[in-house]
Amino acid sequence: MKKIVLLLASAMMLMPLMAQETEKKESPWKCTGLLGLNASATGLWNWAAGGNNNITGVAFGKVRLLYAENNLSWETNLDLEYGLTFVDQTYDKLQKSSDHIIFNTKFGWAFAPKWYLTVNAGFESQFAHGLTYPGDGTPNEIISKWLAPSYTDISVGIDWKPNDIFSVYISPIAGRITTACVSDKVNDKFAEQYALEDGGLRQVLQEKYGTWKYEEDKASDAFAKKFTNARAELGLTLKGAINYKYKDLTLMTSLKLFTPYAWDKTKLYDYTVDGTTTTYSEAQMESHGFDIKDAVYKGFRDNNRRFGNFDVDWDVAISYQFLKCLNVTLSTSLKYYNGVMIDKVFDKGLPTEYTHAAERVQFKGVLGLGVGYSF
Repeated sequence: MKKIVLLLASAMMLMPLMAQETEKKESPWKCTGLLGLNASATGLWNWAAGGNNNITGVAFGKVRLLYAENNLSWETNLDLEYGLTFVDQTYDKLQKSSDHIIFNTKFGWAFAPKWYLTVNAGFESQFAHGLTYPGDGTPNEIISKWLAPSYTDISVGIDWKPNDIFSVYISPIAGRITTACVSDKVNDKFAEQYALEDGGLRQVLQEKYGTWKYEEDKASDAFAKKFTNARAELGLTLKGAINYKYKDLTLMTSLKLFTPYAWDKTKLYDYTVDGTTTTYSEAQMESHGFDIKDAVYKGFRDNNRRFGNFDVDWDVAISYQFLKCLNVTLSTSLKYYNGVMIDKVFDKGLPTEYTHAAERVQFKGVLGLGVGYSF
């Protein structure tokens, strides 16, 4: 009996110690992120400076899931955002203010302390149609939609992770698929606005997001554009990320660079004869006896998709939570893509303005106060 009592007493004393050991063992999984809804409203009454009453709402979610144990590491990031603005005006009362889907996941094996051989995959697109809002009753132009564009990246490389906050990734074997997909149903739906004989909305978006290439026509000894739903490239990618949380402050930022292994130096020119414009190379211009001084330079055959011309994505999100349920958030997004043409209106003092499309730096910033939760 004494032995049984002694055994039970020993077990009772050991149980708290075992529990403490269990509590000390950290889980290999960590999850952090921001979830929230920002809103703002502007009301005007006899306001001499002008303007319109408006209400804006933006829902967002940024989640990071990290697994790290032994020599294995798996990190997944999901960034979602969608916003609408109601403007008290006659036309275009409801306008989309923000919209993106960004997903990235990478799995790594540590071959040395803090160094991982990594497989990485990512996807980026949006939920709904992106429109222009002229506000004068004219039809809104469609400038983007789901899968037009979208960017899918798959790569193998080396990831340096000195801690759970900071990481740098480089891959010399990186594939990127850019899409500008428009279904026949959608193309037919907007046939009145975008003529089908000119390719419809499909060709408009494929032109805008560069999913085309110049192909040489031997019969006419000239070049013509061939439009496709997708453009696939092999190249080099660099990525960096910071995910930091201190008490009620959360900082999440990522920078992604991609450049293709492409180097076609063929320069192309547009030459007009009897109202018809045709695209030629320098050699073709010479063979036809055309003066290159009378031609319009179009750029390189590969639409400037050349090694050293980087696509840039830089996203920043800062959030501070107070009173347990309210938070202030600042998010910015900077982008630059070779081959993505953006219109800009110039006024040279002439009777009419003119529009010039070119690759340009894109930037968006949002400062909001709303209901949110950081974890």
